[in-house]
Amino acid sequence: MAKRDYYTVLGVNRDAADEDIKKSYRKLAMKFHPDRNPDDKSAEEKFKEAKEAYEILTDAKKRAAYDQFGHAGVDPSAGFAGAGARGAGPEGFGGFADAFGDIFGEIFGQGRGGRGNGVFRGADLRYNLELSLEEAARGTEARIRVPTMEACGTCTGSGAKPGTQAKTCPTCHGRGEVRVSQGFFSIQQTCPNCHGTGKVIPEPCTTCEGAGRVRKHKTLSVKIPAGVDQDDRIRLTGEGEAGVNGGPAGDLYVVVQLKPHAVFQREGADLHCEMPISFGTAALGGEIEIPTLDGHAKVKIPPETQTGQVFRLRNKGIKPVRGSVTGDLYCHVAVETPVKLTATQKDLLREFEAINQQDPAAHSPKQKSFFDKLKEFFG
Repeated sequence: MAKRDYYTVLGVNRDAADEDIKKSYRKLAMKFHPDRNPDDKSAEEKFKEAKEAYEILTDAKKRAAYDQFGHAGVDPSAGFAGAGARGAGPEGFGGFADAFGDIFGEIFGQGRGGRGNGVFRGADLRYNLELSLEEAARGTEARIRVPTMEACGTCTGSGAKPGTQAKTCPTCHGRGEVRVSQGFFSIQQTCPNCHGTGKVIPEPCTTCEGAGRVRKHKTLSVKIPAGVDQDDRIRLTGEGEAGVNGGPAGDLYVVVQLKPHAVFQREGADLHCEMPISFGTAALGGEIEIPTLDGHAKVKIPPETQTGQVFRLRNKGIKPVRGSVTGDLYCHVAVETPVKLTATQKDLLREFEAINQQDPAAHSPKQKSFFDKLKEFFG
């Protein structure tokens, strides 16, 4: 009988992540395991089929070979051994236990990080730091207050009452894990007595209650380099949570969040702003002054400027933290319609409009073009 597609067997898409593959296999393995289905040959075959699919798709080289060549890519007899397939020969229960034990370890509360002497690296932390556009562009130094777990000062992180010490766990003999039989194979799981540390504390520290860590707030000074942008991360090594049982501390990631600016909008190294100009300046031309991050700059407005026209000021943007080229400032012109007109202004505008209407094609080409298109559209 031809083998079924491994992705179909596990019920996952071809772009499924390893975690999705593992979850799907766990469900199938629990459902069709021989210990749960004694004397059921159909369930046993499905169990073996799922196991084979799992072992191939969780091995990066084998999965790549399977995606390219199908079953032939992971069949040693087909001549594709160089693509990541194992050599010929039956796989013993040791190999199966490695593949399947990781999943059952997850079910029983054991991950691979729990093996060994119970020394764990501290968790990484994230801190969102709000900056103004000016601070991000020029760089600054900020003081932040971060909640974290630190080594207990009373017991110096041991978890044991001062003057006492932890002892080797009698259940796992210091290994941090115990072996449990599951039918015809055995798996390792975290020791339920010491929870993977390999040690027990007869007299816990009264300050941290045996945890070895306490929750505190610490104040740090963070140097922000000039040119940082939204969601840029600054890593402070060792400023995360304290490790467990003497493990190294995690890292703190300070993530930049830009506050909205009253004038500018940032796009990478470039800045954009909208500048209103009067009707007269737009029609006759002139010179306007616009703000920049460093002060002010003058822009010449040519006659007959239209709303939406963009003027570029080179090197008036931001110099990015990674790169040597300073961005530009783009000024978007918006022609402002005058309001609260006096009687004299109204009379002048009526006279102006009357002159325009004598030759609209010459004075309002966009308007004429628009109406010509309407005529063509309606036939």
